Amino acid sequence: MRFISLKKVVTFVSCTLALAVASAHASTESVKLGIVDMQKAIQNVESGKKAKSQLEKDFNARKSELQKEEAQIKKMGEEFRKQSLVMNDEARAKKQQELQERVMKFQELTARSQQEIAQKEQELTMPIIQKLRGIIGELAKTKGYSVVLEKNENTVLFSLDKDDLTDEVIKLFNSAKS
Repeated sequence: MRFISLKKVVTFVSCTLALAVASAHASTESVKLGIVDMQKAIQNVESGKKAKSQLEKDFNARKSELQKEEAQIKKMGEEFRKQSLVMNDEARAKKQQELQERVMKFQELTARSQQEIAQKEQELTMPIIQKLRGIIGELAKTKGYSVVLEKNENTVLFSLDKDDLTDEVIKLFNSAKS
């Protein structure tokens, strides 16, 4: 049995509601749909570029630390393999336990680093997303759009370039005072 992801369900429900709203308005007035590529917007607004740079800096620092630790563990493993033939059972077991503990700590450190980077990304991008949504809402009202959809959610299979508001949203974001 296949499970449908929550994201797909939410996307489907959102599109269905958007189409229902659009069809309800269609009888009295024309419906104008717009799209925005949020990923492109986040990556191209000035604060998004700064956030990306900060995340890359943090990621590379952690990656360097993890690579050093991984190299030390490999070296420790190679030394253990070489020395294990001449060690007694007790010394071999103790050294193997030390190596296993170090590998486990490394795995925990890697997982924690990934979580911290993901959390930092969310902290840096959430204010940008909120500001973008506000700008999109104002732009949609100003230009008479009934509905604006996210382009990268696999819900927009086709749209005219004239309905893509992404570049205009980026310009408005960058020109807005924080």
